Amino acid sequence: MNFLAHAWLAGPHAADRVGGMVGDFVKGRLAPLPAGLTPELADGVMLHRLIDSFADRHPAFLRSRTRVSSVRRRVGGIMVDMFYDHFLARHWDRFSAEPLADFTTALYREILAGAHALPPSFLPVFERMAADDWLAGYRDAARVADALDRMAVHRLRRPNPLAGAGEELERDYAGFEADFLVFLPEAEHFAASVRASRDGSRGG
Repeated sequence: MNFLAHAWLAGPHAADRVGGMVGDFVKGRLAPLPAGLTPELADGVMLHRLIDSFADRHPAFLRSRTRVSSVRRRVGGIMVDMFYDHFLARHWDRFSAEPLADFTTALYREILAGAHALPPSFLPVFERMAADDWLAGYRDAARVADALDRMAVHRLRRPNPLAGAGEELERDYAGFEADFLVFLPEAEHFAASVRASRDGSRGG
């Protein structure tokens, strides 16, 4: 999952949403807590990791990965993550009563309020994200394609075939979309059950 899906699947608690956003920037074990990370944010990071594990095993997500061409198969997970953020933004009204623009504005505010506790490597990414409102922008397939092209240069250190990957979304748009619409409700149920189990074990 990419940023928007992780933030939405994290549920109603701000710390879970922010932890979901920074999950890929926190490496290694969470016990003991990494320097600067609060227990609440660590819970959000753990939820992020569990959602990623769920996605990696889910038949619809795996089916989407098989739709990726053999040339780009090794970066297929990154591509499908981005494609699913596109479909979440595109179908936002099916999954949330809150307007997408309101959700992203509130999320950026939550991140900014706790920026002192976040991984330093995340902050430059967040500045660009908030300035250009990446998350709401994912509604536009062309912006997803541009993001993948940027990731090919700035995120992946080794030579990779990610540039031009947006063309694969267009080539099998209906197939990726169908997979997403199967996957997301089940991912939502999984994330909610993780949060409920965690919070219930702590008495609230």
